[in-house]
Amino acid sequence: MVTGKRTAELLGAWIAFEDEAGQDLKPAKGRTWSQRGRTPVIKVTGKGSGRVLMAGMVCVKPGHETRLIYRTQTYRGRTGEKKGFRAREFADLLASARRQLGGAPLIVVWDNASTHHSRPLRRFLERNSDWLTIVRLPPYAPDLNPVEGVWAHLKKSLANLAPRSIADLAPLVKNRLRVLQRQPGVLNGFVAETGLRIEPR
Repeated sequence: MVTGKRTAELLGAWIAFEDEAGQDLKPAKGRTWSQRGRTPVIKVTGKGSGRVLMAGMVCVKPGHETRLIYRTQTYRGRTGEKKGFRAREFADLLASARRQLGGAPLIVVWDNASTHHSRPLRRFLERNSDWLTIVRLPPYAPDLNPVEGVWAHLKKSLANLAPRSIADLAPLVKNRLRVLQRQPGVLNGFVAETGLRIEPR
């Protein structure tokens, strides 16, 4: 990441870490209070193949509050329905992030997912190379991406909840992500977990 940091200093760019995840109707287990010997049980349906799909970016720049920018999609398991984000959605996310970050250049750090190599997305990246630089993470290195912390925090916050349908789950996911958007200190913690230090000179 040294090269990316030096590039960001030269360009006055934001470094934007990107990742995708999904959440289904099976909530993570969590701890709670109860009477001794009476373990609380929450029944969940866990049925259906639906998922809430998420693409998020943790954006950092020295002297600025860390930002979280995200998009969600609801996949209900219907025939022909998109099961993930495609090139157009990624392009829209990147363009929207640039607008929200004041039009500054972006250095986007993401993994080697097949969609990131698709021809339409490569063309978009080439057309916008004046403000967009891509840095690819090495394979199997989730510990280098602070967005992994976002997903872990989100899933923990959904523990012990029992939404009955994807329609119930989607607003819960969006609510938790909106809360994180207002907590730059927590986002800084996710960045710190990667060992990356962003400091003004």
